[in-house]
This record gives sequence, C-alpha cells and structure tokens, in this order.
Amino acid sequence: MRQSMQILTAADELLCHQTPETFATIAHADISWTEKLWGSLFARDGSLQVDVGLGKYHNRNVIDMFAGISRGKEQLTVRASRQLDLDPERVGVGPLDYEVLEPLRKVRFVLRENHMLPIRFDLTVTGVLPPFLERKDAQREPHGFRIQSDLLRYHQSSTVSGAVWIDGEKIEVRDEEWFGFRDHSWGVRMDVGEPAPDVFKPQRLEQDFLLTWSPMYLRRPDGSHYEIHHYHQAVDHETTYFSGFVNEADGRQVPLNGMVDELKFDPVNRRLLGGKMTFDAGWGATRTVEIEPISDTGFHLGTGLYFGFKGHRHGQWHGPQHIDGERYADVSARETVEEVHQLRDCVIRVREGEAVGYGIFESMVIGEHQRYGLTRESSFL
Repeated sequence: MRQSMQILTAADELLCHQTPETFATIAHADISWTEKLWGSLFARDGSLQVDVGLGKYHNRNVIDMFAGISRGKEQLTVRASRQLDLDPERVGVGPLDYEVLEPLRKVRFVLRENHMLPIRFDLTVTGVLPPFLERKDAQREPHGFRIQSDLLRYHQSSTVSGAVWIDGEKIEVRDEEWFGFRDHSWGVRMDVGEPAPDVFKPQRLEQDFLLTWSPMYLRRPDGSHYEIHHYHQAVDHETTYFSGFVNEADGRQVPLNGMVDELKFDPVNRRLLGGKMTFDAGWGATRTVEIEPISDTGFHLGTGLYFGFKGHRHGQWHGPQHIDGERYADVSARETVEEVHQLRDCVIRVREGEAVGYGIFESMVIGEHQRYGLTRESSFL
C-alpha cells in the first residue's frame, strides 16, 4: 500500500519498529546492503549435503537464492532471482521458500520441483544450541576510505529432518542421522553486484590471502555439549579480522583471542585435508581442536554466486523472474575448481580432548603459503 512516497507492508503491524520509517525502508542507502540466510545441512556419514542461501538486496530491489546438493564429488545447483517489490512479503524466490516455525529455534527450507534440475527438498532445521552472534564484521577497503563490510551475523547448530529427492529417488532425512548449521546476517556486505563503472578502482596487488570460517559442535562423554566458532582473515600473513568464541549450551560466550593452525591443503585444488587449530583462550590457556574431512562431500559456494560465477553476482538484476543451474560430475578437478572457486562448505569431523562432533569448514587460500607447501604459481580463487 503506497502512501505519500512510503509503502506499508504487513510487517508494519508488528510492534518492532526501530526508526520513524516503514519496513519498506532501511536506514542505509548503500546498494551493497544485504540480508542473507544460509544453511549447510548434511548426513553425518558424509554421504550427502544440502546447501541453501537466500539474499535480500533491499536497495537493489532484488532477492535471489541458491539451493544445491553435494554428493561426494558431484554437485548440483539451482539459482533464481526476482524483482523484490513484486511480492515483498514472500521470503522466497522461484522454487525456494523459507519459513520460521519457531523463532530462534526451528526453520524450514523448501525447494519445490523445478525444470532446471531433478532435485528438491523439504527440510526442517531445529537448533540444539541457542543461536550465537559473531563479532561484527567491520572492514574497510584497502585505500581506507569506504566501509566495505559492516555486517552482523548469528548462526545455530542444528539437527535436520524431512526429505530430499534426487533423480526421482526419495532420501529420508532424520534428526539422529543429519546435522547442520544455519546463519542469518544483515548489513553492508562485500562482493555484491558488479563494481560501479565510474568509481575509483585500486590497483590489484598480488597478495597472499587466507580465510577460514568454521562452526564446530562438540559433545562430551557425559552428554553435555558446546560449540567452538571462529572466523579468521589474513593478508600477507597478518591477521586483518578475527572472531572466535566458545559457545556454551546456556547461552554464555567465552571469547577467544586468536588462533594458530596446523592445517594441510591439497595443492591441486586447495581443499582442506585436515589438521589442528589451537586457540588463545586468554591468560595462557589454549584450546586445541583436531579436524578432518568426513568425505569428498563439500559444497563449493561459487555456484551460489560467492565471488561471482559465469558473469553472475549476488544481488545482480536479471529481470522480474530468472532461474538457472547446472550439474557437475566432479568438482574436485582443478579446471572445475577454477570455475566454481575453492571456497567450500567442507563437512568435517571434530575432536577436542574426549569431546567429538561435527562442523563446517570454509577456507580460501590464495597466493604463496610456505607452511602449507602452496606456491604462488599454483594459486587461484
């Protein structure tokens, strides 16, 4: 409902306004403003994984999604985007819909039958720990003038139930057999849309870059459970951003101050091979976690448009309705990884002392890293 250049939406009935504006307006004009949902949901034996994401780009009048399956080295992805204001109340795009069943505890992702690929799913994601905030991701562009990231995110360790269909075969998904993580973020986000053609573009330097992000859920022999989460970025081997916490079942967060890793990566495709991470827990205390990939399963996020894919980017305008997708038989091959990028939701097994569990490990290792045995010549995004 339009009134005097404003728009009233159903959300305006709720008692949760924070500015003297309607919910059709946000308090930020940056076209990189994004509100994003993500989930990485997997069978605990590593046989199958569902990745899903939905992004709302308010100031671009676009909402887009991806939904995909990783099964060993095989990967299938469906993408869609649409004009946001044609249906502003719907939290969904094309064949994908998202529903909050119980705030901060239970949500539902539904991918309906579509003409792009023979995949669909109906999955309910139930938190086993409270949702936990990460440290605010506030970063500037290299020249220091523009804020390129001003983002807040929470994530939640969860079990998963429902069903997945691939090539007409139905696969039952049970809470005791599946696990996963979901997150929700909002703010100014990096890597949204193509750079504006008439703005300053700094000269691209050859820099060594490292990114690791991982939520890890662990259960002790006595049945108590907790989570260790970290997000680390380094440029030329100097940390530029770190967020780390031990997240307890009662909602408490104990900050971690830094991390030293002993990780290994495949030099051919830069996939994680495993290793250790030792966190600085303050006052001389440390926490050491051992990780290993459960299988070859691990969804490459490039097909979800992270860092761009075949000329498409997050938040890009593709018309009132758009849908596409593809199927890869082997995303571990070097030439394929160069196309889908190395950033990947790798399903991992986790151990800290006698506590064991599961996690998702995202990594991007660009340039030369002698301690990993990686050369600049073998680098790629």
